[in-house]
Amino acid sequence: MAHWSRFEKELELETRRLISHFTSIQDEEDQNFQMALKFAWSNFKFHRFLDVNRHNVQRSINGIHEKLMVHSDLSKAESWLRLTEEFLSSPLPNTEGTKSDVHYSVVALLLHLSDSPSNTNYCERPRLKETEKEDKFDWAKYLMEGEDIDTGPFPDTPEWSEDESEEEDSQQPLSREDSGIQVDRTPQEDHEQNDKTPSVNEMGESDSRAWLEQHIVTSYWVPNSPRFPHSLHLHSNLYNVWDQHLYNTGPLYLPEEKSFFTETQVIRETLWLFSGVKKLFIFQHNDGKVTVRNDVVVTHLTNNCLHSVLEHIAAYGQAVSRLQKFIDEVTGHSAEPCPPGLNSSSSSSSSKKSSDPPFRTYQAFVWALYKYFTSFKEELNTIEKDVIAKDETVTLSSVLERLSPHLAQITMLHRVFCIGVADVPPGTPNVLRASHLLNTLYKAIIEYDSVGEASEQSVALLFSLWVETVRPYLEIVDEWIVHGHLFDPAKEFIIQRNKDVPVNHRDFWYATYTLYSVSETVESEERLSDAASGSSGGEQASSSRQHTMVSFLKPVLKQIIMAGKSMQLLRNLDCKETAQPDDAERKSLYTLFLESVQTRLWHGEESPTNTVTKQQATKKSLIKMQSIVARHLELDDIHDPLLAINFARLYLEQNDFHEKFSVGNVILDRSSESVTCQTFELTLRSCLYPHIERRYIECCGNLMRTLKKDYRLLGYLQAMRNYFLLEAGDTMYDFYTAIFDKVLEKESWQQLAFLNVQLQEAVGQRQPEDSNRLSIFLETIDPARKKQPVNNLDGLTLSYKVPWPVDIVMSSECQKIYNQVFLLLLQIKWAKYSLDTLRFSDLTVAAKTQEGGQSEESTAKEPINQQIHRMFLLRVKLMHFVNSLHNYIMTRILHSTGLEFQHQVQEAKDLDQLIKIHYRYLSTIHDRCLLREKVSFVKEAIMKVLNLVLIFSDRWQAGFGAWKIESIDKMESDFKNCHMFLVTILNKAVCRGSFPHLESLALSLMAGFEQC
Repeated sequence: MAHWSRFEKELELETRRLISHFTSIQDEEDQNFQMALKFAWSNFKFHRFLDVNRHNVQRSINGIHEKLMVHSDLSKAESWLRLTEEFLSSPLPNTEGTKSDVHYSVVALLLHLSDSPSNTNYCERPRLKETEKEDKFDWAKYLMEGEDIDTGPFPDTPEWSEDESEEEDSQQPLSREDSGIQVDRTPQEDHEQNDKTPSVNEMGESDSRAWLEQHIVTSYWVPNSPRFPHSLHLHSNLYNVWDQHLYNTGPLYLPEEKSFFTETQVIRETLWLFSGVKKLFIFQHNDGKVTVRNDVVVTHLTNNCLHSVLEHIAAYGQAVSRLQKFIDEVTGHSAEPCPPGLNSSSSSSSSKKSSDPPFRTYQAFVWALYKYFTSFKEELNTIEKDVIAKDETVTLSSVLERLSPHLAQITMLHRVFCIGVADVPPGTPNVLRASHLLNTLYKAIIEYDSVGEASEQSVALLFSLWVETVRPYLEIVDEWIVHGHLFDPAKEFIIQRNKDVPVNHRDFWYATYTLYSVSETVESEERLSDAASGSSGGEQASSSRQHTMVSFLKPVLKQIIMAGKSMQLLRNLDCKETAQPDDAERKSLYTLFLESVQTRLWHGEESPTNTVTKQQATKKSLIKMQSIVARHLELDDIHDPLLAINFARLYLEQNDFHEKFSVGNVILDRSSESVTCQTFELTLRSCLYPHIERRYIECCGNLMRTLKKDYRLLGYLQAMRNYFLLEAGDTMYDFYTAIFDKVLEKESWQQLAFLNVQLQEAVGQRQPEDSNRLSIFLETIDPARKKQPVNNLDGLTLSYKVPWPVDIVMSSECQKIYNQVFLLLLQIKWAKYSLDTLRFSDLTVAAKTQEGGQSEESTAKEPINQQIHRMFLLRVKLMHFVNSLHNYIMTRILHSTGLEFQHQVQEAKDLDQLIKIHYRYLSTIHDRCLLREKVSFVKEAIMKVLNLVLIFSDRWQAGFGAWKIESIDKMESDFKNCHMFLVTILNKAVCRGSFPHLESLALSLMAGFEQC
């Protein structure tokens, strides 16, 4: 402990006493005592308590003084201020100077121990300073007693002091003129000699300034500053030699005033430039650009050489300055930016003059840049410490070589920043800004990763940057698919909520969310490598633009939308399927993604035996894949073995490689984003997409189970088919036969009350729960459309009230299609019912009545029995046609398609898929029932036949004498023409293969046509 100070010795003694007092261990050699001593010293030396903040202490002192003045304790306030100032200005033992940290620490301790100073009665007591007693004892006489001292002739002369002369002699340099060796005094040697001078405390105030002037940096930034001393060797005066050469060889050369610098000063300003300092002398900031002064000179470098290096440094400094400016703008010029999750509500930069904070994607991007620049500045601090320590030679070249990896990364980051942020036009919506930034990072990763091992560090940095930047997007997705709440206050997500449509509205599923796309130029990927700008502004794409969106979300965008809407719908349903997730125990989507990425990166650490085995298997697979890829490259006349090997390595990680590329006919997708970086896409496919898929399956499965179980979705679908498609034959038979009977009896049936009563009676007997939901309406139809009897049913509209949320699937548009099929079925049923109710007796009895009064002219034309026979044959032909059409519609179309529809409904994974299945089912039956405009001529022919059936039935019931024989000829002719037309058209369609479902109808009608 010989090197310990007095304070440390006293502290050691007091520490031992403290341990002995608390532990009652008197033996200092005891093991427990030594452990306690080490513990105490560790806490004394390496404690984590913050140093006292003298500003806070001074603020507390002023606050107490002000409080005492407010309470009118003037004497106490005066004493308080005077005594504290006197204490802070007085010296303390083992402490240099006044108002030190020790002074403020003692005051802070007293302030913490104090309890309501204003409520304490205080009276200052006079303190008498103890004056030190003067020692009047003559020690010199006592010590020199008995000694004879010769004081000389001048006893009053003081003794000679040789200290000053020794100091002067010690500072004079040795002369080497006699040896012929030139003294090489460098600034470093001057600095070492100056270090040997006395400290400031040992000199007076007059010498302190001189000592400081010798030890501070020369003010090179001041005009006409003194030049620093340097070596006179040739290698240290290259600039002077070259300047002299230019002067001697060029008669017009005029030397200019220059500012001389040491290389250390240039290095220091370079480090400051990279640290973000703007007020520099060598490098100057002008309108966002970093320029180099023309008068900067280093003695051992030529002017051109130095400026080429400094211009190179200035380019990097400008990139750092732009990135740092962007960081300051987003963080609001704060010194310590917080992570994006904690800084989402921070105020925006004053330069933006806006009250809205930057959106979270920019904040996350800035947070990633800030973390990178933190590590970069740590490296700069390490280099600066090495420069200060002077343990080894540090040159500008070595500094640039040491920083070359960081400078390359800064160039890459600046390129990404220019394309993704800086070149975006002002006023662009946040959703386009965020999407464009994420797309730029995504394409940059793909571009650099395609280089291979040469850009591993760049890819790693870009990937970490992308992971940080994508965090707000993944948090928005997680909040939406877990809680059903799309929280996006800055409107930066590509999906926006339309707040005008509530959740319980029937149009919720279609009109609630808007998907935004980013309009980018096609050449943006090529311009990325040239550090050019790729604007993403306009909403209307020109011919040279294409609509894209956030690239990494494309494969799972549908699942995200379905899961988000399903979860939001579930949150508003009274369902028991979904339990509220516990956010404390649940891991967010971003956390799961990071864990999956770490697992994927660490997956390669296995035992050596397995590694060797896998290497052999990989080698065999590589050879096999190389042959496969080479064969496919030859299809494009490309014979490059090296390219085949690289492609084989690229696709080696894909498990389905052989399934996709080992087939005979290979079709390669050459879109802009399919033949790209497979490694990054595989990372997303294995680390991000499975978590979204899992949540999608869970949310949509819960919604489908809830709709099927709690809201009777399948029951309502079956009800629509029962009533609109007449699958409930007995119920609907009672309804429509009542209408047909009214028509046969020539009574008015177009009364809304009559129709609803008949419908309620028919439904109420068998399905009473649907009686309140079903109703029927009569729409106003143009009288011109009711020229034919078959059109009398037009305007009859069936309505079925479907509750929310089932009406999302069965919308009003769906009911319109159902009603079109319902009207067609009613017309066919009417024609069939009219033929089925005809009785032979009605015709024969009327014929016998008229046999007696028949004229000879009519008898000569055709006998009555033959006319009756022709009526019977025409009725059979019409019944065959109507029955064929009826069987085709009811069995081949409605029943078969309904079975397929029921199976697809059971297999539907989400509500959107169910809606599409339902629409596809309606579209199928609409087309196969010949209701499409494209085949309207076929429907017109069928309607003509059905109308002929109704006319025929009316004349049959009117009796034999109510019509002429020519009408039978016309009906037979019209039916034959329509029948032949339909058979011809349907046979052509079946032979062409475009309508295979019409084959049964064509064959049936053809069989009837052959018998005509």
